[in-house]
Amino acid sequence: MYKIGLSTDGGKELLGKAFLQECKDNNIACVEIACPVDMIFTFDYETFCKDANDYGVTVWSFHLPFLEHDISNLNEEARKNTIDYFETIIKTFSNYGVHRYIVHSSFEPIADADRAGKMAAAKKSLAQLAEIAAKYDSVISVEDLPRTCLGRNADEILELISVDDRLSVCFDLNHLLSETQAEFIEKIGAKIETLHVSDYDFVNERHWLPGEGKIDWQSVMAGLKKVGYKGPWLYELAFACPKSIIRDRDLCCEDFERNANEIFEGKPLTVFSKQKENLGYWG
Repeated sequence: MYKIGLSTDGGKELLGKAFLQECKDNNIACVEIACPVDMIFTFDYETFCKDANDYGVTVWSFHLPFLEHDISNLNEEARKNTIDYFETIIKTFSNYGVHRYIVHSSFEPIADADRAGKMAAAKKSLAQLAEIAAKYDSVISVEDLPRTCLGRNADEILELISVDDRLSVCFDLNHLLSETQAEFIEKIGAKIETLHVSDYDFVNERHWLPGEGKIDWQSVMAGLKKVGYKGPWLYELAFACPKSIIRDRDLCCEDFERNANEIFEGKPLTVFSKQKENLGYWG
């Protein structure tokens, strides 16, 4: 139904030919590059993108750095420096054939008193990034975020992307803490350009494999079909077991292919993990 995709999630082991071969063997058709800041201009991504093409894997998107780089920074000089840095990344990777860039509108915590100012700064930045991306035949997708971050619900996402019609949305399904996935999809509609697929317990983001949490996956599928979503089914979770759940083993590409096909076909999801008792907010 959709092409299956994976985030590289910053791991060097996911940036080589062995990983690309595993993707090819398990019908993983596309990847999103996500890497630590110190790897962006030191790792040979040009070769990785060429290798991916040789293996029949599309480099679908690049996740712009966050935490250290905040487009909602109230310090104007720092905000401008982030935009300049992001332009360097977009210029570089567009030459490698990557033309879709995922951005966080903020990091946190954000005090209520600062929220309006940070929304204004983020919107200014997104307008600039949309213009920059267009210069390189690329697009910016704004990701919904949890807790006190900007873009924590559909209404805030719509406000953020209202500054330029070229902006789209990366829907992270495990970031919603105040509305359902179906409600978000209905409000955002065709502006959803790409996905970050993972599951959670509705308490906090968890980045679990679908079936390990509480998301109604058939409701998600129905919503995406209704709004005409055409992007990939792109998973964003680590292969290694996070501290918030117990698995018998690490994940592999075969697990993602099976999980996606079970969702696409409306079958019961294979689960080989168990919940932790008394799981805290962060695990």
